[in-house]
Formats: sequence, structure tokens, C-alpha cells
Amino acid sequence: MKRPIGVLTRPRGFLAAGSAAGIRGTPGVPDVALLVCETPASGAAVFTTNRLCAAPVQVSREHLERSRGRVKAVVVNSGNANACTGLRGTRDAGRMAALTAGLLDVEPARVLVASTGIIGRTLPMGRVESGIRRAARELSAERRGARRFTQAIMTTDRFPKEAETSLVLAGKRVRLAGAAKGAGMIAPHLATMLAFVTTDAAVSPALLRKLLVQAADDSFNRITVDGHMSTNDTCILLASGRSGAAVRSGSRWERKFARALREVTLELALEIVRDGEGAVRLVTLQVEHAGSERDAELAARAVAGSPLVKTALFGADPNWGRIVSAAGASGCAFREDRTSLRVNGLWMYRRGRPLPPSRAVERAMTGSRLTFVLDLGLGRGSSVVYTCDLGYAYVRLNAEYHT
Repeated sequence: MKRPIGVLTRPRGFLAAGSAAGIRGTPGVPDVALLVCETPASGAAVFTTNRLCAAPVQVSREHLERSRGRVKAVVVNSGNANACTGLRGTRDAGRMAALTAGLLDVEPARVLVASTGIIGRTLPMGRVESGIRRAARELSAERRGARRFTQAIMTTDRFPKEAETSLVLAGKRVRLAGAAKGAGMIAPHLATMLAFVTTDAAVSPALLRKLLVQAADDSFNRITVDGHMSTNDTCILLASGRSGAAVRSGSRWERKFARALREVTLELALEIVRDGEGAVRLVTLQVEHAGSERDAELAARAVAGSPLVKTALFGADPNWGRIVSAAGASGCAFREDRTSLRVNGLWMYRRGRPLPPSRAVERAMTGSRLTFVLDLGLGRGSSVVYTCDLGYAYVRLNAEYHT
């Protein structure tokens, strides 16, 4: 049974909409989205660290700085990334913010912009502007508005990605909700993905930024599908304050809120990996007892990003050799006689020796969820990365899809 979608306006104080502007070339498919806070919200964002970054990323960074983290709205389009489009692209992203701001009667700096889709093409601004105006007329706090928003941000996604949770702070119910898109061109820092999270907690922009960075490091920066970092990656967090519950720095409410935020971002991140443009297995790779945290990170990312490992996963091949050799080549401290590997709790390789093939391991490898634990036996360093298999569908889709 499919979960109903449309959770982004569950936290109080938010309106959303999605309209079909024809940018994606499919009639009736939403491709322009608006997310609006009824009163100016605290806002924070993290963006791609790719030095080739798209115009909406540049504009949103500038607007967050100018507004000092006070945000009224986010405007998004899919079907066109507005990346590698020069000065024209910057003007178009600014125009998206200015038009939205005019419709909402706020300063343009209080509007953030995000785009996703094909790079190197200028936006069809006539269609984009018509889509923004239509979305502004259709803004709603109801599930339908949030559902249309989530549909409008999708590109190669096979399914919508949403998450929500709630908690009680100082006797008041606080809600968090998120929507994301992404399936390919996914690599850490950030991991093409867009994510939008809302909460009705009252949080200052500075603290919101700190909490979002932490949550992204534990979620979006822990996933990889194909090792390719996008030009447009953006994650935006908005806090309306409408619950009346304040989250202050250093308080126990901060820790509790941080856990809830991580829960939402991690669920969204795992949904992105599960989609994975043809993926059939969602894989958790844990590295334990590395010589240092850095070594654990090196090993985890080397294994998770290896095409040989990922194709073995697609074929349900219990190929411990590809995993262990990827770790050994990663640059981490490594000793064969201390290295062990388990999948879903079952030994494959122990202290430098492969175990005889077992039907239990073979059955485990055919599952849709796999957890590998790679124990390097050298220290206390640990790390985790989430990845997926790589199969025929990924190659076909990306051979046919013009980036």
C-alpha cells in the first residue's frame, strides 16, 4: 500500500503549491513549486560544494546572507537546472525570486531559489513566470498543495520522497516534515538532489544553520549513487515558530530537536539511494575499528563508490574480494590478517580468511536491504555510508538522458 504524500505543510504556518508550466515537456506534469511561510521564517541552507555551481545556488546564498536568514518563500523549477548559463542564468534566477517576492509583497532577498534538470540550457522564462503566478494562486495548507509541490520537484525520480516526525518540547507539539528529489548524479557533499524541510519550532537562523549542517553531515553527505556531485544540490530548512516551542542553543530541547531533524533528513537521504535510477538494493556500509575516523571514512567511501562492488551487489554476488580490496586500496591503514566482513550479521571473511560459501549468505545477498560491516581491527575509528547497486537500468537511463 502506497503512503499518501503531501506532508510539507503539516508543520503549522506553511503553504505550498505546484503548477504545470510545460518546462519538462510533459503536459499536465507539475514543474514549478512554491513553498511559503505565512509569516517570515528562520531559514538555513546547505549547498553543493561543486565549484561549478548553478545560478540558483549562487542567488540563494546571496539572499540568505542579505536577509540574515529570514525567509518568506522558496521557488523551485524542475526540467531545467539553470546551470552553466552565465549572466543570463543569474538574471533568470533573480527574476524568479523577484517575481515571487512581488506576488507575496516581500523583499526579493527573502525568497530562495532552486532548480533541477538538464544543465547548459537557459530557462524558458515565459513558462517559468506563468508557472510561478499560477502556483501563487493555488497556495494551500492542505495536503494537495504539499503533494503538488513534491511532484513538481521530481525529474528522473521513480517515486516521491517525503518524511515527517513530531516531538513534544516544553509541553508543545512540534512537527517536522520534508520532501526531496534525487535518484542519479548523487555523491557526498551534498549528495542532483534537492531537499526542503519545514518545522513549526521557533529557532534562530544561526542555530538553525548549525543544526542543518549537523543533520546533513549525518544523512545527505553519507549517500552515494554514482559518485557524481551535482551543480545544483540544495537543502533548505525553514522554521515558522508557529508551535510556540522555542529551541535555544545549549538546551536539552536543542538535542531533542536535533535528533528529530536527523531522523527526517536521514529518511529522505535513504529514499534517494533506494531510488538510485534502477537500483534494487539499498546498502548500508559500516566500517568499524579503523585506525582513525579518517581511515574509516576513506574505506567506507572507497567501497561504497566502487563500480565493481556496486555491480556485484546488482548481481547478488557475495563477492567479498571486491569489498576488501577496495578498502585496501583506499589509502587507509590496513592489515589483511585483521580484516573481517559480515553481511546482515553473517560472516563472509574473517581475519584475512574467506569463509566457505553458504546458502544463508547467498540468500541474504538477494534481499532489498543489505548491511555490510567491515571490521579493520586496528583501532576505534568508525564510519557509515549508504549506497545502492548499479545495474542495466542505470546505464540505459543515463545513456538516453541528456544531462
